[in-house]
Amino acid sequence: MGALLLLTLPVHWFLTRDEPEKRVKLRELPDEIRDKGYGWHIALYALMFIYKALIDHHNEPVKARVGGFTHWFWSIEGDWTLRIQEAFENDLLTDILSAHYLFMYLFIIWFGPMYYMLSRDERMADKAALNYFLIYILSVPLYLFFNVEVTSSYIPGMDALLYHDDFTLQFFVENDPMDNSIPSLHIGLSASLLMINRLHVRELGISISDWRHREFDLFIMANLLIYLFSIQYLGIHWVFDAIPGFMMAVITAGFVHAVQPIVRAHRENGWASLLPDRRQTIAAIGVMLVCSSWLMLGVVDGAGVDEDQANFRLGEGDVIIDVIEVHSLNSPVTMTVKNVGEHPIEVMLVDLKSAEEHMARGKIDWNSISNFDQKTQIPIGESIDFSVIPNNFLDTHLIMARLSDESVSEEVLGELRITPHYVDDVLIYSALLASLPAFFITGIVIEGIARHRTAGATQ
Repeated sequence: MGALLLLTLPVHWFLTRDEPEKRVKLRELPDEIRDKGYGWHIALYALMFIYKALIDHHNEPVKARVGGFTHWFWSIEGDWTLRIQEAFENDLLTDILSAHYLFMYLFIIWFGPMYYMLSRDERMADKAALNYFLIYILSVPLYLFFNVEVTSSYIPGMDALLYHDDFTLQFFVENDPMDNSIPSLHIGLSASLLMINRLHVRELGISISDWRHREFDLFIMANLLIYLFSIQYLGIHWVFDAIPGFMMAVITAGFVHAVQPIVRAHRENGWASLLPDRRQTIAAIGVMLVCSSWLMLGVVDGAGVDEDQANFRLGEGDVIIDVIEVHSLNSPVTMTVKNVGEHPIEVMLVDLKSAEEHMARGKIDWNSISNFDQKTQIPIGESIDFSVIPNNFLDTHLIMARLSDESVSEEVLGELRITPHYVDDVLIYSALLASLPAFFITGIVIEGIARHRTAGATQ
């Protein structure tokens, strides 16, 4: 947070060095926020902080009902990302890309609206704020109902360069379920900003190269190109994850570009002006009914919950991690770990603090972790349950697994199915409710496209 604040003004000054007269001075910012009606931007970001915490609270408990689909991605891609990592891996590149991945996404979320506010462009400030709000809402159904593990949890030999490090592990354990691989919002957020920019300059009737914010556009573009490489190199995303990211960017950009003038005029026209018209409402409700029915009838307790299908795979020297979240101080969390492969697996339950000091740059020193709670071997086809009642809300535990020593060789492949059972697994219903806004917005976008095509055909 300190770095976000410290870099905001220097980066803005650099990007606007050709038009210093259009900058908002820091002492003028409170008046600018009041005069331009930026209060709802602040409220929107506060709401998103709460909303994201709510979504994260649902992620683990609903897994027992929705399962995972990582094996689908493996069947499509194979070990493509592993070849990328092996071709380029070195410590300096890992440090640079880890810092970029960890910081720049958060910086762009914050800096996008702030850049335009400080540049006296309220229209684009509105669009940048709405962009983050919309694209995250659209991602919720996929995050909750289509769990896909990160590549380093499923591709044997793939190092978790970003996650398995003593410097970053606690941050990601507390903020990233590590199975929200699809879609990649690092790609989606940046791509939607670029699309919004192009829709905006087309409306202005100018070329993107002549736009006063062209350097900020190039800044976003450069970060997008870095993300396309780093999300694969660091052992995070599958190549396919970028596709839904781009698809959501298209929906978000079109919706934001169309709705921003209405939002900007709400003070004159009233909040009722933001409500959809009859055709939009019918389309939105129709999409909500179709998509929610599909989730409840086709996804919940569907193909993803096959207990014989691995959601973690590991090879020689690999150690995989699954996080046990704290949801109750009275009821235990039970983690069912089943060996669905053809070789014995060694598993331990360990608290976060005991584990993080024994990992660095994607490698975990298994034998040095001596302060463990439970450690056992799971024979082929067998399963074991680990139950945890945390002492406090910061008492985080990890399930860690590797191939048993007697099984290790280059050809050996281990496969595990880890299924969490939380006391509040009935959250599947509120998870569905949390997904409805995404379907509603998608319905409005579909209706808008149909209306535009009908108008074009009439003309």
